[in-house]
Amino acid sequence: MIFTPTPIPGAFVVDPERFADERGFFARSFCQREFGAQGLTTEWAQTNISFNRERHTLRGMHWQAEPHHEAKLVRATAGAVFDVILDLRPDSPAYKRHFSVELSAENRRMLYVPPLCAHGFLTLAPATELLYYISKFFEPAAGRGVRFDDPAFAIPWPAAPAVINERDRTYPDFAG
Repeated sequence: MIFTPTPIPGAFVVDPERFADERGFFARSFCQREFGAQGLTTEWAQTNISFNRERHTLRGMHWQAEPHHEAKLVRATAGAVFDVILDLRPDSPAYKRHFSVELSAENRRMLYVPPLCAHGFLTLAPATELLYYISKFFEPAAGRGVRFDDPAFAIPWPAAPAVINERDRTYPDFAG
């Protein structure tokens, strides 16, 4: 696997290292030893699927508060997304900064999201599906969010959301 650090400390774009032949290719999507060597989470509590029917569906920006903070490993298994992480760790040198990357079924790229960073995405194709590995069990009372278009973060989304739920659209301005 190829781990590319992002400007967000502890966040990585993870690309599969492909071993190709006449049949196609073989690649690992997770290796406990390789993730551990990068200082990343190596144990996952649950795996989630997010299916999105429409192009330009927006989900996010979500995270879980302490002590239920979680790391995520996200991959598009169908379609494509503009995937965003936002550093909300007050002691981080990247506090309130974001990083974005396109994840698609075609590029097979993954994004490792460190704990206490918000995560969200905008679908770039209809029938987009994401697979999430989550390091801790979901705790509804610890769920948090910030608005995708909050001026405190100035995230340059590639398009306006066509589908977004009420909660994600109406988070108050960030007060941190």
